[in-house]
Amino acid sequence: MNQPSPAYRVTVFGAGYIGLVAGACFAELGHSVTVRDIQPERIAALHAGSVPIYEPGLAALIARNTARLHFTLDAEEAVRDAEVVFVCVDTPPMASGDADLSRVWAVIEALTEATHLTAVVMKSTVPVGTGTRVRKALDASGLAHVHYASNPEFTAEGRAVEDFLRPDRIVIGADDDTVAKLLVDLHHGVDAPAEIMDVASAEMVKLTANALLATKISFTNEIAALCEATGADITKVTRATGMDHRLGPHFMQAGLGYGGSCFPKDSRALRALASNAGHTFPLLSAVIDVNDLQPRRSVKRLAHELGGLAGRTVALLGMTFKPGTDDMREAPSTVIASRLLAEGAHVRCWDPVAPDLHHEPWASTDRCADLHGALADADAALIATEWPHLREADWRHCATLMRAPVLFDGRNLLDPDHMRDLGYTYLSVGRPPVRRQAP
Repeated sequence: MNQPSPAYRVTVFGAGYIGLVAGACFAELGHSVTVRDIQPERIAALHAGSVPIYEPGLAALIARNTARLHFTLDAEEAVRDAEVVFVCVDTPPMASGDADLSRVWAVIEALTEATHLTAVVMKSTVPVGTGTRVRKALDASGLAHVHYASNPEFTAEGRAVEDFLRPDRIVIGADDDTVAKLLVDLHHGVDAPAEIMDVASAEMVKLTANALLATKISFTNEIAALCEATGADITKVTRATGMDHRLGPHFMQAGLGYGGSCFPKDSRALRALASNAGHTFPLLSAVIDVNDLQPRRSVKRLAHELGGLAGRTVALLGMTFKPGTDDMREAPSTVIASRLLAEGAHVRCWDPVAPDLHHEPWASTDRCADLHGALADADAALIATEWPHLREADWRHCATLMRAPVLFDGRNLLDPDHMRDLGYTYLSVGRPPVRRQAP
């Protein structure tokens, strides 16, 4: 019979989508966890029992583990009794495409007096070679005895708790057996194989996985464009293609392209890493170019259908980059809203959880509290996020609210024939358009 793993004192730097989920899940596994962040409003919300990000299941997980979860703004307090520090801070892209590691280095600098630590573990997505640099920095700070490891995250927003507790694998980059065993012990209770490798390989796994998923998305959207030109139906093409066990159906849904905090940033970071190493990586450059074009294509097609967008009212349905999250980073809707406004359209927006935004392009749009308000007297609507609310909406009634119902389904959420029968001119990605019958 397996013996229970010991509980560790864990500190997580970063209370965002990665750090807060990791902290709550490590507490669920029985460890004592302190989460440190530099945003006072975020820590204040957590102290008040409110979760500052929208992530299904996270609030319940935090509430269940309040005795083992602590939150602070003070770095010294955070590491005072810690055995293991997890670095879970943002690594946003710089103008060059390289990852900005300033927040990572701020954490490492905050550890210089923490000689009692056992290990520092990198969960932030960083360029290959970062581990070597961190190791040198720890050594130079008198922390040569502190182990270092890479433990990249593979949690998708909207299902991050599930992905952490029931992952496909746990990737551990460790250059000695002691810290590798420590990471295995920390994940005791998670039923998944531990893939143990050197630090550089673990750093590359994360970038590779995201780039490959992004490639599938962009490739599918390229085939969708070809389907539009030839009269083929992308949903039929990808369904049959995905039945091949060598390929699988995942990430082969045509749409507006990928967004969020990972795929855009990590694909650019990998391209920058390749360029810095003297490799141009043309395939990845094409993936990025296709994705950048995809939301613009939707606006162009809608403009063609309406005979221009100037003076038209368009309802933008969904703002977040995908359902199940309130994250607006790199959301295709931002490009779509910008292009609609640039073409002279009046834009109304609806989303069930997106935050109130007061910067452009959102400051120039009207935010509606409900779907019907967004659609009232609209010339057209564009689905940018596949929220289940839209799949379940009463589209027959919605048609009566619009002037002459034109719907661009950027996520292929609805059935074309059904929408035509309800009186819509219905456009989607990679499928033949259907137009309402003349009365």
